[in-house]
Amino acid sequence: MAAEVATIPLLTPYKLGKFNLSHRVVLAPLTRLRSYGNVPQPHAVLYYSQRTSKGGLLIAEATGVSDTAQGYPDAPGIWTKEQVEAWKPIVDAVHAKGGVFFCQIWHVGRVSNQGFQPNGQAPISSTDKPFTPQNGIDVADFTPPRRLKIEEIPQIVNDFRLAARNAIEAGFDGVEIHGAHGYLIDQFMKDQVNDRTDQYGGSLENRCRFALEVVEAVANEIGADRVGIRLSPFADYMESGDSDPKALGLYMAESLNKYGILYCHMVEPRMKTIGEISDSPQSLVPMRKAFKGSFFVAGGYQREDGNKAIAEDRADLVVFGRLFLANPDLPKRFKLNAPLNKYNRDTFYTSDPVVGYSDYPFLEDNA
Repeated sequence: MAAEVATIPLLTPYKLGKFNLSHRVVLAPLTRLRSYGNVPQPHAVLYYSQRTSKGGLLIAEATGVSDTAQGYPDAPGIWTKEQVEAWKPIVDAVHAKGGVFFCQIWHVGRVSNQGFQPNGQAPISSTDKPFTPQNGIDVADFTPPRRLKIEEIPQIVNDFRLAARNAIEAGFDGVEIHGAHGYLIDQFMKDQVNDRTDQYGGSLENRCRFALEVVEAVANEIGADRVGIRLSPFADYMESGDSDPKALGLYMAESLNKYGILYCHMVEPRMKTIGEISDSPQSLVPMRKAFKGSFFVAGGYQREDGNKAIAEDRADLVVFGRLFLANPDLPKRFKLNAPLNKYNRDTFYTSDPVVGYSDYPFLEDNA
């Protein structure tokens, strides 16, 4: 059998709960900062539909659950009627091409400043510890956070629940809870940040309590078969490291089983900081084995190691960020083993509705 007609592991079909996927190449949730005034824009219709293939799974960019959840300019939200209505044509465009579309819902916690917060208040977190001036963090960008009182936590859980309900109303097939990369849920889980002495701090079980309350509330609201979560136990983004990341990852993988959610999406240990791949002796395999649902991996994957992850049963699906950003027809390029467009990091987060967003060429455009 000639190499070009053999089906590579990444392009084999997969049944993700009730969704029949035609391949295992997933669009990562990618912040693009082009939702002016926190409202998704018409140009996102083209961007997402370009990256849609029949039976392909897309995860939308991180979307704020409330007016306290924002920490970046022009990141979308899903807490108002206007935002829900604005998402509808984007979701419709993905569905029109046969794609499956999940909305990633997030709260940034302390990765924010007063300028993004209602009435100029302090951002909320598990802690009142501000960032320290190191690791390329410009502390001037952040306002020291306010530690959530124990009686306020149910309201934040409820914000996630309502955001999930709104996502389904907007037409999304499900939601991915953002529990990674140093944002609010991660700020509770990681012992480098969480210094609480109540039932939300201290032990591993206590630190994971908030995350699991969010999972439970969202699963009860929209059905566990429409819920995923993204976790990065090994990462140290935004000063959110943990002293025992393997134990954290395993505890979460095992605990998630009792809610029967659709998938767990983990970031590889080699992605310790944004965009930098480093050697790591650690592995996600123990979490893969512990978690009973579908397991997604992300973090610096290319065609070859993506195929290997599927072939070796280390993952069910592989999530691609920068490569998919720069190659709207990535599954097709993988199939043909075609050359890839190079991504331009300078336009990842710029405000232009076309440049660096929907202007990356398709294969036939290059012909």
